[in-house]
Amino acid sequence: MRLVLLGAPGAGKGTQASRIAKRFGIQQLSTGDMLREAAAAGTPLGLRTKHIIDRGELVPDEVVIAVVANRIDQADAANGFVLDGFPRTLLQAEALDRELAARRMGLDAVLELEVNEDVLLVRIKGRAQEAADQSQSVRRDDNPEVFKTRLKAYRAQTVPLTEYYRSQGLLKIVDGLQPIDIVTEELTTALRTSCYG
Repeated sequence: MRLVLLGAPGAGKGTQASRIAKRFGIQQLSTGDMLREAAAAGTPLGLRTKHIIDRGELVPDEVVIAVVANRIDQADAANGFVLDGFPRTLLQAEALDRELAARRMGLDAVLELEVNEDVLLVRIKGRAQEAADQSQSVRRDDNPEVFKTRLKAYRAQTVPLTEYYRSQGLLKIVDGLQPIDIVTEELTTALRTSCYG
């Protein structure tokens, strides 16, 4: 089973990707983790990735695509994977399709966590306040201004993927603002229906 999980920043993609991976016995492939692993590996691609990350720059599409392609070739991803944080753009989605086609495979489903942005902002502020109240460091992502910037980038770059995958008949949308366990159950039901008929 090969899946992509889409959703706005703070929608719970990491949590749900982890749960789906466990439930279906597939690998959770987080873009951030893949880039860090590549950087640590010391390969030519990894060293290039490390230099970009160390300079605090965004990793260009061709490097991200190469890292993802390399990761899905590893033995532990042979039974399937759920991509969390990739693709983020139409260009990346098209490149992923080409990489999978070259391996004679394709995606089985694309899951999207649909969320109300205003509710998400309240959630982010609440998380930041809770961390501050407990004298914990506040995640950089939980700064409302940083969050708004990320949301703007998401709307511009990632929202078009909804139509792209809908046109391929792969898209399954679930309300991501429900309790975590209910979201997991609805995602599981959507997958069982679409992948196992």
